[in-house]
Amino acid sequence: MKTMLVTGGAGFIGANFVLEAVRQGHKVVNLDKLTYAGNLDTLSSISQNDKHVFVEGDIGDRALVARLLTSHGVNAVVNFAAESHVDRSIDGPAAFVETNVVGTLGLLEASRDYWRGLGSGAADAFRFLHVSTDEVYGSLGAEGQFTEATPYAPNSPYSASKAASDHLVRAFHHTYGLPTLTTNCSNNYGPYQFPEKLIPLIIQKALAGEPLPVYGDGRNIRDWLFVGDHCSAIQRVLDAGRVGETYNVGGNAERENIQVVKAICALLDARRPMADGRKRESLITYVKDRPGHDRRYAIDSSKLQKELGWKPSQTFESGIEHTVDWYLQNQAWSDRVLDGSYRMERLGA
Repeated sequence: MKTMLVTGGAGFIGANFVLEAVRQGHKVVNLDKLTYAGNLDTLSSISQNDKHVFVEGDIGDRALVARLLTSHGVNAVVNFAAESHVDRSIDGPAAFVETNVVGTLGLLEASRDYWRGLGSGAADAFRFLHVSTDEVYGSLGAEGQFTEATPYAPNSPYSASKAASDHLVRAFHHTYGLPTLTTNCSNNYGPYQFPEKLIPLIIQKALAGEPLPVYGDGRNIRDWLFVGDHCSAIQRVLDAGRVGETYNVGGNAERENIQVVKAICALLDARRPMADGRKRESLITYVKDRPGHDRRYAIDSSKLQKELGWKPSQTFESGIEHTVDWYLQNQAWSDRVLDGSYRMERLGA
Protein backbone atom coordinates (compact mmCIF):
# COMPACT_ATOMS: atom_id res chain seq x y z
CA MET A 1 0.00 0.00 0.00
CA LYS A 2 1.24 3.48 -0.88
CA THR A 3 0.90 6.83 0.80
CA MET A 4 0.24 9.24 -2.05
CA LEU A 5 0.11 12.98 -2.34
CA VAL A 6 -2.51 13.47 -5.05
CA THR A 7 -2.80 17.02 -6.36
CA GLY A 8 -6.00 18.17 -8.02
CA GLY A 9 -7.80 15.27 -6.38
CA ALA A 10 -11.17 17.05 -6.22
CA GLY A 11 -11.29 17.53 -9.99
CA PHE A 12 -12.69 15.15 -12.57
CA ILE A 13 -9.89 12.67 -13.26
CA GLY A 14 -8.14 13.23 -9.93
CA ALA A 15 -11.25 12.49 -7.88
CA ASN A 16 -11.97 9.32 -9.82
CA PHE A 17 -8.38 8.24 -9.14
CA VAL A 18 -8.64 9.11 -5.43
CA LEU A 19 -11.89 7.18 -4.99
CA GLU A 20 -10.37 4.06 -6.53
CA ALA A 21 -7.04 4.40 -4.70
CA VAL A 22 -8.79 4.64 -1.33
CA ARG A 23 -11.02 1.71 -2.25
CA GLN A 24 -7.86 -0.32 -2.89
CA GLY A 25 -6.50 0.59 0.56
CA HIS A 26 -3.93 3.26 -0.29
CA LYS A 27 -3.64 6.35 1.89
CA VAL A 28 -4.28 9.54 -0.08
CA VAL A 29 -3.33 13.06 0.97
CA ASN A 30 -5.49 15.08 -1.41
CA LEU A 31 -4.31 18.63 -2.15
CA ASP A 32 -6.73 20.74 -4.19
CA LYS A 33 -7.22 24.47 -4.59
CA LEU A 34 -10.99 24.01 -5.08
CA THR A 35 -11.34 26.24 -8.11
CA TYR A 36 -14.61 26.10 -10.06
CA ALA A 37 -13.94 22.53 -11.29
CA GLY A 38 -12.92 21.11 -7.92
CA ASN A 39 -15.82 19.70 -5.97
CA LEU A 40 -15.88 18.01 -2.57
CA ASP A 41 -19.32 16.57 -3.38
CA THR A 42 -17.48 14.10 -5.59
CA LEU A 43 -15.53 12.83 -2.57
CA SER A 44 -18.45 12.67 -0.12
CA SER A 45 -18.36 8.85 0.03
CA ILE A 46 -14.86 8.94 1.59
CA SER A 47 -15.19 12.12 3.66
CA GLN A 48 -15.02 10.09 6.89
CA ASN A 49 -12.47 7.54 5.67
CA ASP A 50 -9.18 7.77 7.57
CA LYS A 51 -7.34 6.74 4.39
CA HIS A 52 -8.30 10.09 2.83
CA VAL A 53 -6.91 13.40 4.09
CA PHE A 54 -8.18 16.45 2.24
CA VAL A 55 -6.18 19.69 2.28
CA GLU A 56 -7.31 22.84 0.52
CA GLY A 57 -4.28 24.53 -0.96
CA ASP A 58 -2.13 25.37 -3.98
CA ILE A 59 0.56 23.17 -5.51
CA GLY A 60 2.66 26.31 -5.82
CA ASP A 61 2.73 26.69 -2.02
CA ARG A 62 6.09 25.03 -1.51
CA ALA A 63 6.04 25.22 2.27
CA LEU A 64 2.65 23.52 2.40
CA VAL A 65 3.69 20.80 -0.04
CA ALA A 66 6.93 20.19 1.90
CA ARG A 67 5.01 19.89 5.14
CA LEU A 68 2.51 17.41 3.67
CA LEU A 69 5.24 15.26 2.15
CA THR A 70 7.18 15.05 5.40
CA SER A 71 4.35 14.76 7.91
CA HIS A 72 2.60 11.96 6.01
CA GLY A 73 5.69 10.05 4.86
CA VAL A 74 4.60 10.23 1.23
CA ASN A 75 6.17 7.73 -1.20
CA ALA A 76 4.37 8.81 -4.39
CA VAL A 77 3.20 12.13 -5.83
CA VAL A 78 0.52 12.01 -8.53
CA ASN A 79 0.03 15.41 -10.15
CA PHE A 80 -3.42 16.00 -11.65
CA ALA A 81 -3.57 19.67 -10.66
CA ALA A 82 -4.10 21.77 -13.78
CA GLU A 83 -6.31 24.26 -15.50
CA SER A 84 -7.60 22.05 -18.27
CA HIS A 85 -10.26 23.60 -20.54
CA VAL A 86 -8.98 24.82 -23.92
CA ASP A 87 -11.80 27.36 -24.30
CA ARG A 88 -10.98 28.96 -20.94
CA SER A 89 -7.30 29.12 -21.92
CA ILE A 90 -8.26 31.20 -24.96
CA ASP A 91 -10.06 33.72 -22.74
CA GLY A 92 -7.44 33.78 -19.95
CA PRO A 93 -4.09 32.09 -20.62
CA ALA A 94 -2.29 33.58 -17.60
CA ALA A 95 -4.07 31.31 -15.11
CA PHE A 96 -2.94 28.28 -17.13
CA VAL A 97 0.70 29.34 -17.02
CA GLU A 98 0.46 30.10 -13.30
CA THR A 99 -0.98 26.70 -12.33
CA ASN A 100 0.30 24.36 -15.01
CA VAL A 101 3.84 25.74 -15.34
CA VAL A 102 4.74 27.73 -12.22
CA GLY A 103 2.68 25.49 -9.93
CA THR A 104 4.20 22.32 -11.34
CA LEU A 105 7.68 23.80 -10.91
CA GLY A 106 6.97 24.44 -7.22
CA LEU A 107 5.64 20.92 -6.76
CA LEU A 108 8.72 19.46 -8.45
CA GLU A 109 11.13 21.48 -6.31
CA ALA A 110 9.39 20.51 -3.07
CA SER A 111 9.30 16.86 -4.17
CA ARG A 112 12.97 16.88 -5.16
CA ASP A 113 14.04 18.33 -1.83
CA TYR A 114 11.91 15.82 0.09
CA TRP A 115 13.18 12.89 -2.01
CA ARG A 116 16.79 13.91 -1.42
CA GLY A 117 16.21 13.65 2.31
CA LEU A 118 14.86 10.10 2.23
CA GLY A 119 16.92 7.06 3.14
CA SER A 120 18.23 5.01 0.23
CA GLY A 121 15.45 2.42 0.28
CA ALA A 122 12.65 4.98 0.52
CA ALA A 123 14.31 7.18 -2.09
CA ASP A 124 14.52 4.25 -4.51
CA ALA A 125 10.81 3.52 -4.04
CA PHE A 126 9.66 7.16 -4.39
CA ARG A 127 7.84 8.18 -7.59
CA PHE A 128 6.60 11.47 -9.06
CA LEU A 129 3.92 10.81 -11.69
CA HIS A 130 2.82 13.72 -13.86
CA VAL A 131 -0.52 13.43 -15.66
CA SER A 132 -0.59 15.19 -19.03
CA THR A 133 -2.48 15.27 -22.32
CA ASP A 134 -2.18 14.26 -25.96
CA GLU A 135 -2.83 17.88 -26.92
CA VAL A 136 0.87 18.66 -26.43
CA TYR A 137 1.52 16.82 -29.71
CA GLY A 138 -0.58 19.20 -31.81
CA SER A 139 -2.88 18.08 -34.62
CA LEU A 140 -2.76 14.95 -36.75
CA GLY A 141 -3.66 14.52 -40.39
CA ALA A 142 -6.14 11.93 -41.59
CA GLU A 143 -3.78 9.05 -40.73
CA GLY A 144 -1.30 8.07 -38.05
CA GLN A 145 -1.24 8.22 -34.27
CA PHE A 146 0.70 10.04 -31.57
CA THR A 147 3.51 8.00 -30.05
CA GLU A 148 5.78 8.86 -27.15
CA ALA A 149 8.36 9.98 -29.74
CA THR A 150 6.03 12.45 -31.51
CA PRO A 151 7.53 15.97 -31.41
CA TYR A 152 5.63 18.47 -29.31
CA ALA A 153 3.63 21.08 -31.26
CA PRO A 154 1.02 22.57 -28.91
CA ASN A 155 -1.54 24.86 -30.55
CA SER A 156 -3.54 26.34 -27.66
CA PRO A 157 -2.49 28.20 -24.51
CA TYR A 158 -3.69 25.17 -22.53
CA SER A 159 -1.61 22.65 -24.46
CA ALA A 160 1.40 24.98 -24.47
CA SER A 161 1.24 25.20 -20.68
CA LYS A 162 0.99 21.41 -20.37
CA ALA A 163 3.90 20.96 -22.78
CA ALA A 164 5.99 23.27 -20.60
CA SER A 165 5.13 21.27 -17.48
CA ASP A 166 6.02 18.00 -19.24
CA HIS A 167 9.42 19.43 -20.15
CA LEU A 168 10.00 20.51 -16.57
CA VAL A 169 9.23 16.99 -15.30
CA ARG A 170 11.65 15.51 -17.83
CA ALA A 171 14.30 18.08 -16.88
CA PHE A 172 13.99 17.30 -13.16
CA HIS A 173 14.63 13.63 -13.90
CA HIS A 174 17.62 14.24 -16.15
CA THR A 175 19.12 17.08 -14.10
CA TYR A 176 18.45 15.98 -10.53
CA GLY A 177 17.64 12.28 -10.86
CA LEU A 178 14.12 12.70 -9.48
CA PRO A 179 12.30 9.41 -10.26
CA THR A 180 9.58 10.77 -12.53
CA LEU A 181 6.94 9.21 -14.77
CA THR A 182 4.69 10.98 -17.27
CA THR A 183 1.41 9.88 -18.83
CA ASN A 184 -0.17 11.61 -21.83
CA CYS A 185 -3.83 10.72 -22.24
CA SER A 186 -6.53 11.21 -24.84
CA ASN A 187 -9.92 12.85 -24.15
CA ASN A 188 -11.42 11.58 -20.89
CA TYR A 189 -15.11 11.20 -20.15
CA GLY A 190 -17.21 9.57 -17.43
CA PRO A 191 -18.75 10.32 -14.01
CA TYR A 192 -18.06 13.59 -12.18
CA GLN A 193 -16.89 15.62 -15.20
CA PHE A 194 -17.64 19.33 -14.92
CA PRO A 195 -20.29 20.28 -17.52
CA GLU A 196 -18.08 22.58 -19.60
CA LYS A 197 -16.58 19.68 -21.56
CA LEU A 198 -18.35 18.24 -24.61
CA ILE A 199 -20.00 15.09 -23.23
CA PRO A 200 -21.47 16.37 -19.94
CA LEU A 201 -22.37 19.69 -21.58
CA ILE A 202 -24.35 17.94 -24.32
CA ILE A 203 -26.04 15.66 -21.77
CA GLN A 204 -27.17 18.62 -19.64
CA LYS A 205 -28.32 20.75 -22.56
CA ALA A 206 -30.12 17.82 -24.20
CA LEU A 207 -31.99 17.06 -20.96
CA ALA A 208 -33.05 20.71 -20.78
CA GLY A 209 -34.18 20.73 -24.41
CA GLU A 210 -31.67 23.45 -25.29
CA PRO A 211 -29.71 23.81 -28.55
CA LEU A 212 -26.72 21.45 -28.73
CA PRO A 213 -23.69 23.48 -29.91
CA VAL A 214 -21.28 21.67 -32.24
CA TYR A 215 -18.14 23.52 -33.30
CA GLY A 216 -17.46 24.01 -37.00
CA ASP A 217 -18.53 21.07 -39.15
CA GLY A 218 -18.50 18.66 -36.19
CA ARG A 219 -15.91 16.43 -37.81
CA ASN A 220 -12.99 17.10 -35.48
CA ILE A 221 -11.80 13.71 -34.21
CA ARG A 222 -10.78 12.71 -30.71
CA ASP A 223 -9.77 9.38 -29.17
CA TRP A 224 -12.14 8.91 -26.23
CA LEU A 225 -10.89 7.31 -23.00
CA PHE A 226 -13.20 6.27 -20.16
CA VAL A 227 -11.95 7.86 -16.95
CA GLY A 228 -11.87 4.56 -15.02
CA ASP A 229 -9.57 3.09 -17.65
CA HIS A 230 -7.33 6.14 -17.43
CA CYS A 231 -7.11 5.77 -13.65
CA SER A 232 -6.19 2.09 -13.91
CA ALA A 233 -3.46 3.00 -16.41
CA ILE A 234 -2.02 5.62 -14.05
CA GLN A 235 -1.97 3.11 -11.20
CA ARG A 236 -0.24 0.57 -13.43
CA VAL A 237 2.42 3.09 -14.50
CA LEU A 238 2.92 4.11 -10.88
CA ASP A 239 3.40 0.48 -9.87
CA ALA A 240 5.58 -0.76 -12.72
CA GLY A 241 6.56 2.03 -15.11
CA ARG A 242 10.21 2.58 -15.94
CA VAL A 243 11.59 5.67 -14.20
CA GLY A 244 12.04 8.62 -16.54
CA GLU A 245 9.67 7.21 -19.16
CA THR A 246 6.53 8.58 -20.77
CA TYR A 247 3.48 6.41 -21.48
CA ASN A 248 0.62 7.33 -23.79
CA VAL A 249 -2.87 6.31 -22.62
CA GLY A 250 -5.67 5.99 -25.18
CA GLY A 251 -9.07 4.40 -25.44
CA ASN A 252 -8.84 3.03 -29.00
CA ALA A 253 -12.07 4.92 -29.67
CA GLU A 254 -11.69 7.59 -32.34
CA ARG A 255 -14.95 9.42 -32.99
CA GLU A 256 -15.96 12.63 -34.75
CA ASN A 257 -17.52 15.14 -32.37
CA ILE A 258 -20.82 14.92 -34.25
CA GLN A 259 -20.84 11.13 -33.78
CA VAL A 260 -20.41 11.62 -30.03
CA VAL A 261 -23.27 14.12 -29.88
CA LYS A 262 -25.60 11.88 -31.88
CA ALA A 263 -24.76 8.87 -29.69
CA ILE A 264 -25.73 10.87 -26.59
CA CYS A 265 -28.96 12.01 -28.24
CA ALA A 266 -29.94 8.42 -29.08
CA LEU A 267 -29.23 7.17 -25.55
CA LEU A 268 -31.24 9.98 -23.96
CA ASP A 269 -34.13 9.51 -26.41
CA ALA A 270 -34.31 5.85 -25.40
CA ARG A 271 -34.15 6.58 -21.67
CA ARG A 272 -35.95 9.89 -21.32
CA PRO A 273 -37.94 10.85 -24.45
CA MET A 274 -38.77 14.51 -25.00
CA ALA A 275 -42.34 15.43 -24.04
CA ASP A 276 -43.17 16.62 -27.56
CA GLY A 277 -41.87 13.42 -29.17
CA ARG A 278 -39.02 15.12 -31.04
CA LYS A 279 -35.65 13.44 -31.46
CA ARG A 280 -32.85 15.27 -29.69
CA GLU A 281 -30.77 15.32 -32.88
CA SER A 282 -33.13 18.10 -33.95
CA LEU A 283 -31.49 20.28 -31.28
CA ILE A 284 -28.02 20.09 -32.89
CA THR A 285 -26.80 23.56 -33.83
CA TYR A 286 -23.52 24.17 -35.67
CA VAL A 287 -21.66 27.17 -34.25
CA LYS A 288 -18.51 29.09 -35.15
CA ASP A 289 -15.45 26.89 -34.64
CA ARG A 290 -13.02 27.26 -31.75
CA PRO A 291 -9.97 29.38 -32.66
CA GLY A 292 -7.06 27.10 -33.60
CA HIS A 293 -9.19 23.97 -33.20
CA ASP A 294 -6.98 20.90 -33.74
CA ARG A 295 -8.52 18.62 -36.34
CA ARG A 296 -7.63 15.16 -35.10
CA TYR A 297 -5.96 13.42 -32.15
CA ALA A 298 -5.27 9.71 -31.93
CA ILE A 299 -3.15 7.89 -29.36
CA ASP A 300 -0.90 4.87 -29.86
CA SER A 301 -0.83 3.25 -26.40
CA SER A 302 1.01 0.10 -27.52
CA LYS A 303 4.04 0.89 -25.32
CA LEU A 304 1.83 0.89 -22.21
CA GLN A 305 0.00 -2.22 -23.33
CA LYS A 306 3.11 -4.21 -24.26
CA GLU A 307 5.38 -3.17 -21.38
CA LEU A 308 2.87 -3.05 -18.54
CA GLY A 309 0.00 -5.23 -19.73
CA TRP A 310 -2.67 -2.52 -19.54
CA LYS A 311 -5.57 -2.18 -21.93
CA PRO A 312 -8.89 -0.29 -21.78
CA SER A 313 -11.82 -2.24 -20.38
CA GLN A 314 -14.51 -0.04 -21.93
CA THR A 315 -15.45 0.41 -25.56
CA PHE A 316 -16.82 3.80 -26.50
CA GLU A 317 -20.31 2.30 -26.70
CA SER A 318 -20.19 0.80 -23.20
CA GLY A 319 -18.46 3.82 -21.71
CA ILE A 320 -20.84 6.42 -23.12
CA GLU A 321 -23.84 4.35 -22.02
CA HIS A 322 -22.44 4.14 -18.49
CA THR A 323 -21.74 7.89 -18.52
CA VAL A 324 -25.21 8.90 -19.69
CA ASP A 325 -26.79 6.64 -17.07
CA TRP A 326 -24.59 8.13 -14.35
CA TYR A 327 -25.64 11.69 -15.18
CA LEU A 328 -29.30 10.68 -15.32
CA GLN A 329 -28.99 9.14 -11.86
CA ASN A 330 -26.94 12.00 -10.41
CA GLN A 331 -28.62 15.20 -11.53
CA ALA A 332 -28.36 16.52 -7.97
CA TRP A 333 -24.57 16.48 -8.34
CA SER A 334 -24.78 18.43 -11.61
CA ASP A 335 -27.20 20.94 -10.08
CA ARG A 336 -24.80 21.60 -7.20
CA VAL A 337 -21.68 22.07 -9.34
CA LEU A 338 -23.56 24.38 -11.70
CA ASP A 339 -23.86 26.92 -8.91
CA GLY A 340 -24.27 29.97 -11.12
CA SER A 341 -20.61 30.78 -11.76
CA TYR A 342 -20.88 28.85 -15.02
CA ARG A 343 -24.16 28.60 -16.94
CA MET A 344 -23.02 26.34 -19.79
CA GLU A 345 -22.35 29.40 -21.94
CA ARG A 346 -19.89 29.48 -24.84
CA LEU A 347 -16.30 30.23 -23.77
CA GLY A 348 -13.22 30.99 -25.83
CA ALA A 349 -15.08 32.31 -28.85
